[in-house]
Amino acid sequence: MDREFAKRVFSCIDNTTLNATDNVSSVKAFCRRTLEMNLSSLTVAAVCVYPSLVRTAAGDLKGSGVKVASVAGAFPHGQLPLKLRVEEVKQAVNDGADEVDIVINRGLLLAGEYDAVRDEVAQMKEACGGKTLKVILETGELPSPALIRKASELAIEGGADFIKTSTGKIGVGSTLEAAEVMLKTIENYVKICKKTIGFKAAGGIRKPEEALAYAELAKKIMGDGYINNQTFRIGASSLTENIYSLLTF
Repeated sequence: MDREFAKRVFSCIDNTTLNATDNVSSVKAFCRRTLEMNLSSLTVAAVCVYPSLVRTAAGDLKGSGVKVASVAGAFPHGQLPLKLRVEEVKQAVNDGADEVDIVINRGLLLAGEYDAVRDEVAQMKEACGGKTLKVILETGELPSPALIRKASELAIEGGADFIKTSTGKIGVGSTLEAAEVMLKTIENYVKICKKTIGFKAAGGIRKPEEALAYAELAKKIMGDGYINNQTFRIGASSLTENIYSLLTF
């Protein structure tokens, strides 16, 4: 294992707690443990929580360099009226979120209502007020590589700063096959528009070798410089402890 490369991947982790039992006390403990996992001043990129716990995370992480990410937009299903989803994004940002992870409207996507999908992403990007927007495609619900590619394009056209594989809340999480389609879509977009879009893998990635496989794939398609926390992320819970233990053994 290339330990230096593994450290770079560690610094790209969004350490995530999205449990039904999350509360102020548990999130405070989660943030405290996240900050303890420090590799010579190298930390994870962000802590990701539910919108109701953004204020808690923001307070505990203030000044640490670890960003606060919040799921929003009726995560994980996206099935609320658009106005309410947009308001949830605004609330997360107002409470201190540096980044917002929303879910694309798969119902509209599967119905072929592409303009509406793009417009919804654009409205939620506007609601971010300049903060980072990650758009989750939930690739396990998209039946073909062509539809994954289309979802990637619509999210990017709507203003996504990152496109993300999965919520981790359905049976099929992230796969390397879906990640390759998404990364090649990003590669093509960069060639045309000269603007880099980030990629985030999430959903069932627990072992260090799995995380490294996504990083190697992104490196192969986008180049070594892409593997930094400005353009590459891994959504993780147990993975964080696993890779930290490996690197401090």
